[in-house]
Amino acid sequence: MRSSSQEDAPMTELLTGAHLADGTGTPLRPADVLIDDTRITAVAPPGTLTGHPRRDLPGLVLAPGFIDAHSHADNAPLLTEHDTTKILQGVTTEVVGNCGFSLAPHTPARADDHRHHLGRLFPPLPVTWQTFAELLHTTDTAGHVTNHCPLVGHGTLRVAATGMSAAAPSARRMQALLDEAMSAGAFGLSSGLIYPPALFATTDELTALAEVLGGTGLYVTHMRDEGDHLLDAVDEALRIGRVAGRTHLSHLKATHPRNWGTVPDALDRLHLARADGHDVRQDVYPYTASSTTLASVLPTTYLSGGDDHTLARLSARNAHAELTAALGGSTHFNRILIATTPSHRHEGRTLAEIAEAQSTDPVQALIDVLVTEELRVAMIHFSMHEDDLEAALRDPHTTIGSDGLPPGNGGRPHPRMTGTFPRVLARYTRDRAVLDLPEAVRRMTSLTADTFRIPDRGIIAPGHVADLVAFDPATVRDVGDYQDPMRPPTGVTWVCLAGRTVVEDGRFLGRRAGQRLTPKI
Repeated sequence: MRSSSQEDAPMTELLTGAHLADGTGTPLRPADVLIDDTRITAVAPPGTLTGHPRRDLPGLVLAPGFIDAHSHADNAPLLTEHDTTKILQGVTTEVVGNCGFSLAPHTPARADDHRHHLGRLFPPLPVTWQTFAELLHTTDTAGHVTNHCPLVGHGTLRVAATGMSAAAPSARRMQALLDEAMSAGAFGLSSGLIYPPALFATTDELTALAEVLGGTGLYVTHMRDEGDHLLDAVDEALRIGRVAGRTHLSHLKATHPRNWGTVPDALDRLHLARADGHDVRQDVYPYTASSTTLASVLPTTYLSGGDDHTLARLSARNAHAELTAALGGSTHFNRILIATTPSHRHEGRTLAEIAEAQSTDPVQALIDVLVTEELRVAMIHFSMHEDDLEAALRDPHTTIGSDGLPPGNGGRPHPRMTGTFPRVLARYTRDRAVLDLPEAVRRMTSLTADTFRIPDRGIIAPGHVADLVAFDPATVRDVGDYQDPMRPPTGVTWVCLAGRTVVEDGRFLGRRAGQRLTPKI
């Protein structure tokens, strides 16, 4: 092993002994790969490249560094501790700014609204920026453990324009803010249409923003509905995305038992759109439980007007009766697990279990948890079916995203934060054979790079950046579970970023070697 000072210096290294999964989906083959400084300079049959320092990787698969299509680690550079949840999975690049939540832009007049909006998802942040360019300068200066590809969030744009109100914002104001973010280096526009205030947006509001992307840009969406009205939500996403140019559906799923089996219908809609010339992709995470804010289960009327309004509604005398009528018959409280709260109370227990312990009913438990934790509660919701997940995984246009929530909140977050990519390789490739290994790697590398137009990554070929991972196909697997989610995976042996080793023998070496990337023109 090289010393730290040697690892930071430019290097030439020959990677030998591995089977190559080059990111294209072609069958594995033995090959040697030559790295010179930050780039791959040759890929050749074993033994044909000589005279270079060697790194032997016997019995391992060498692949492009995995690309997380859906991350919420926007704040990772701002943390004192390194966020290793992705790099230890072999992820070298993350697409951040998803679900309409980006850390910028904001306006001084809406600073409190901006703080409350981000506080639903992120730990407390010292916001020292206003524009998207200023945010990028701040995070670039702090340094990245992985490469970041930032999206700009519609929800954040809307808060900057009109706060947490349900009122229609100025289209011109939001367009100007989006244009600045795109000029600063955003990869596209994201939306999260179940979260306030974005849930109040009309299709026309989103279409007006999509126009800024000029017919060649990317619209990435957590759709308006993933349950009873899934197909209507797909149609809306496609309408907006056609104006933007390209569409990407975040974490495609069908929630609630009565909707299980509808993912193939959604995929049919997407196939028809592609046949009509529309560039549309989707991502999934390899779990049948989702994770989001607990407040998202509340009726829309509770979510307008900001946190103070929501807390006042929850504290009103008639709140219990009102919510029981709205939620009691359709919400499975035994499937809602509290993941993270500021006080760390209730973590790892379902609302049904909390209610039993407090000798109350689950609706009152929901109210109590939200009020005492001031709405800053993340949940895990066991709401999907394995058949739908596997149907989405089989579709050749499906990329892989962790949807890992922001680091720094503590608690018991969804194990997808630490295990997504090894789980695809273990459960859905090695064990269940939903994908073969070369195809699984393609979904996690070149397909994602192509979808987000990430330059020079996702394929092992001469000229590409040497973002690489070596893993043991027989032992790679996720280890964390819903009660102990932060355990790192096994079988991911070696990771390098731009030719610099960052993970050796499954251990992070402590260097922030990533960078913020810019989209390919």
